[in-house]
Formats: sequence, structure tokens, C-alpha cells
Amino acid sequence: MNRYSTIEKKNPREIVLLRGSGCKWKKCIYCDYHLDLCKDEEENFRLNSEVLQNVRGTYKRLEVINSGSFTELDKKTYDLIEDICLDRGIKTLYFESHYMYKDKSIAAKKYFFEKGITLKIKTGVETFDEEYRERYLHKGFGFVGVDKISEFADEICLLFGLKGQTEESMKRDIETGLANFERICINIMNKNSTPVLPDKKVINTFKDKILPIYQNSDRVDILMDNLEFGIGTKIQEVFLK
Repeated sequence: MNRYSTIEKKNPREIVLLRGSGCKWKKCIYCDYHLDLCKDEEENFRLNSEVLQNVRGTYKRLEVINSGSFTELDKKTYDLIEDICLDRGIKTLYFESHYMYKDKSIAAKKYFFEKGITLKIKTGVETFDEEYRERYLHKGFGFVGVDKISEFADEICLLFGLKGQTEESMKRDIETGLANFERICINIMNKNSTPVLPDKKVINTFKDKILPIYQNSDRVDILMDNLEFGIGTKIQEVFLK
């Protein structure tokens, strides 16, 4: 599995995929990302230490992701991230966080600010349609609007290519994201080990009607394949043979 990469085109940064104890929510019906976990904190720290040694500080920006939220990393890894940032001159750090950790996310921002590091929080809202997000996707945000989400998150991820989505709903999600957050990352649903399958019609609508509008925007990352950032592996291939 690739756990270190660089993103050079939009918002250039280094990115690492670390391993934690696993997503504590783990109820999103479309996701098997939580399979990348280990309950042994020492083993996680050993692996994460090796990955973090690749960070050079080239762009002064570092994105740290794991199969869940940053709060689910062990403390030694968390402390090492801080040390690496200070040693390599990282000025902007990106973490992912579920809505249930909004208070811890805000506290982490304050902590890193005091160290001279700007912490940006990214959250996977997937859609701003609260009914679809909670009744179908089981995202676990509750029926909260964009105003509450923007209190702790600087960037959001959207998930397209699912049954029931339309050109209008996808455009609405994108425009809502751009109006309320600094950046958005659009993920297109890839086949995995869950029962949720990509909807080819929706994906083709995205390719034909929406992709041409936003593909060159500096504030929009678009991942047609979930490996396009150069990290990860298709864990689900084990289940699809």
C-alpha cells in the first residue's frame, strides 16, 4: 500500500495515509475504508513513523488522512506529526474529522495555531441533502445544516455517482460547498466490498455536464478514482475476486 505521495497541481502539498484504531462511526453504507486499521498502538506508531519520515516540507503543506478521524490516531503518532511539522517547516496541516469530533477539531486548531501551524479540517459531508445523507448514507452528522458544519470544517468532501443523484443535486452540492468552505474534494463512487454500487448513469451525467465546469477550478479536487492522490490501495479487491 502506498502511504506517501505529493499533490502537485492544485493546492500543492504532501499527503500521508496513516493507520489508526479505525473509524469509530463505521456506519456509512458505502464505505469500507475502515478496513485499514490496527488495534495495536505500538504497531501503528511503528508504521506511521516510517511513513512520516518521507515528509520533506517541500510545499510547507501536509495533509494527514487515516481510515477515520485524526482523533483516532495514537498519541505518539499525533505528537510525531507535530514534531515533523515543526522540524520540516510545515505551515499548513490538514486533518480529516467526522462531525462527532467537531469540538476536538476546534480545540486542535487552537493548539496548532499556538505552535505557528494553521490546521485545516476536512470533513466528508458527501451531500448537503440532509435526508439523503442521514436516511440513506447513514453519515452520522444528524440533521444539521451547512452553518453548523462550517463551524469546525474548512473543507468538505462530496460523494457522487450514487443512485438518486441528479445533475441538479450535484451542482447544488458543489455550489453550496464553494459558497461556505475554502475548498471541496469530489469523490466519484468506486466499486468496493459494500452492497452500494456506482450508478453509471449518474457518473456519466457528472462527466458530461459537471466535470467540464469545475475541473480547472483551483478550489476543487476531483477524484474519478480513489487512488488518484497516489496513496492507498484497493483493499476491497480482496472481497471482489
